[in-house]
Amino acid sequence: MNRLYLPLRSLLAGLLLAGLLLALFALPASAAPERTPEQLIRHSVEELTGQIEGRRDYFADNLDELKALVDDSLDDIADFRYIGASVMGRYFQNASPQQRSRFVETFRQTLIDTYTRGLVTFDYRELRVLDAQRAPRHEDQASVDMEVVAMDGTVYPVSYSLRLSGDEWKVVNVIVNGINLGLTFRNQFDQAMRDQGRDYDAVIDGWSPELAVEELEEGGDA
Repeated sequence: MNRLYLPLRSLLAGLLLAGLLLALFALPASAAPERTPEQLIRHSVEELTGQIEGRRDYFADNLDELKALVDDSLDDIADFRYIGASVMGRYFQNASPQQRSRFVETFRQTLIDTYTRGLVTFDYRELRVLDAQRAPRHEDQASVDMEVVAMDGTVYPVSYSLRLSGDEWKVVNVIVNGINLGLTFRNQFDQAMRDQGRDYDAVIDGWSPELAVEELEEGGDA
């Protein structure tokens, strides 16, 4: 095995969690739309670094506590029902309500379990939200670009998509190092359905977001 493989996997896991869950740690549940997505992300970067810095060793030995911290923050910020439907793609229509709900919960829990470790093992120098942001195409959709700077100076671009749901901005997708995670997970679900003869329950039972890390290790163009 390449000696860089495991550190890279940890780094990418950290990037995934930084990108997808960065906004999940301290934003108020009733984030008002008059606060721009960029302002929300900037605030969350400060809160994230404040909660993790100096406590990495503690959380490394108490992963369940970190998982609980992440889990408690998810419902109010990330629109997992929207994300789950997007990942299921064309198969969503024919899934039963029970299968849809079960996949959303499975997706949510496996993502937490897989990448919580990355949050404490990936050592970064800086998380920075870019000053120049792209103008939104629609009033209810936005994207925020940031960069994660590793200790060796390598810069990893992270861009996450938000949508206005009621009176709250919610994270619905993230692009890490040129890889669109929403699309990657959708392709993974599609391939699993093909391999399992469109057996929804088998695909849900065997779901693991770790498979998407392999593509992230290659980088890509979004």
